[in-house]
Amino acid sequence: MGATGSSGIALRFLGAARTVTGSMHLLEANGDKVLLDCGLFQGKRSEARERNRTFPFEPRELTTVVLSHAHIDHSGNLPNLVKQGFKGDIVCTSATRDLAEIMLEDSAYIQEKDAEYLNRKLDRRGEPPVEPLYTVEDARSVEDRLRGVPYHTTVEVARGVRVTFGDAGHILGSAWVGLEVEPRGGGPARRITFTGDVGRSRMPIIRDPEPIPPESEVVISESTYGDRLHDPVEDQAARLREIVGRTAKRGGRVIVPAFSVGRTQNLVYVLHKLFVEGSLPPLRIYVDSPLSTKATMVYRAHPECYDRETGEAFLSERRDPFGFSRLTYVTSVEHSKALNDVKEPCVIVASSGMCEAGRILHHLKHGVGDARNTILIVGFQAENTLGRRFVERAPKVRIYGEEHAVRAEVAKMNGLSAHADREGLLDVFRRLARPAATRAFLVHGEEPQALALSARLREGLGVEAAVPSRGERFEV
Repeated sequence: MGATGSSGIALRFLGAARTVTGSMHLLEANGDKVLLDCGLFQGKRSEARERNRTFPFEPRELTTVVLSHAHIDHSGNLPNLVKQGFKGDIVCTSATRDLAEIMLEDSAYIQEKDAEYLNRKLDRRGEPPVEPLYTVEDARSVEDRLRGVPYHTTVEVARGVRVTFGDAGHILGSAWVGLEVEPRGGGPARRITFTGDVGRSRMPIIRDPEPIPPESEVVISESTYGDRLHDPVEDQAARLREIVGRTAKRGGRVIVPAFSVGRTQNLVYVLHKLFVEGSLPPLRIYVDSPLSTKATMVYRAHPECYDRETGEAFLSERRDPFGFSRLTYVTSVEHSKALNDVKEPCVIVASSGMCEAGRILHHLKHGVGDARNTILIVGFQAENTLGRRFVERAPKVRIYGEEHAVRAEVAKMNGLSAHADREGLLDVFRRLARPAATRAFLVHGEEPQALALSARLREGLGVEAAVPSRGERFEV
């Protein structure tokens, strides 16, 4: 437990503390409680079920939730929060509102279907059934609470607490959260910034991240890649061409676990460019995710978030970066199952990005044992997830309770990551007016990454950066 100061303003770190999932931080000020993100924790199944079902606070006592972006590790436990009594607004950008509606409903649907699938197996073994974490009806109950706010518009979310969103450049609608908090007892306002997930410059589709407010006194920063550098963005098209090309020559398929929002659209965009250039053989691309299809429609509806190249592509009316002749969006279960019978080389992109649920599990089950195939990992894989097992080159993996030998090639591309690397995260602090006067808390990173970034900030910029443990509380 850490505590300093006497402002009466405090932060409690309740999720994504020394891990990358389950983002959830509580701001206490002026007798009100504002929750920053309410993400789903992913990891060991029994631990995940317990942590996601049980909040370390009373949901009905919250004033407001402020949501940085729609990814499930930041938004995915909102249905439980509402189900357990939360009555306030969920404040976010307009694009995040639209994405969160479809993502939460999809998350609930997947949980319901996966529970049904597992329960058939459990019933045959005489074991008790499992319950989904929440239902589609629970997810729909969140929609009336989502309040979309434009970037750079200031709104009051609690007594003396004002919020302004800036573009984080991570996914469509993602934001850093600038908080201005006036202490009830008087005195100057405190300026606190929550980075959410920090994006990368020169990535396709969306704009580069905007600098956080230079006067920030307290910064809650992600640290996912706090100890490493990414491969250059410019090299990723060549790397993707190489992986897809050699798999096609073997007669195999490339199976890509990808987040339905952000990573899938980036992959489609890069593949489109490779086809236009004639750099890839004429093979089919399947995006097997109803959510990806709906999310792409939301992307099309929010051109105000695009960078110049993508915006010009749409405005020209000559091409759609999210749809081309060899791309098929798969929505029905029957069509998804029929992909198992496709004989020619192809690329199958499906969620979830960490291989923990959804249609990707069926494609992995049918494809992991074939040496012609490639499993292409394009995002961060948290500890104790199936995706992490692939990254660690496990010789065998368990899918739907059954063990499978890994004979397929496993390839990894971190250059398509939508997260800033070490230098990008350091740049967040370099742009501050007085970095050494800023107090930092590093979250959303596994312990080695967060500690490495903390050391860099201290040694290079004089920033005292704490790495809080889950449940720790600090007065600011």
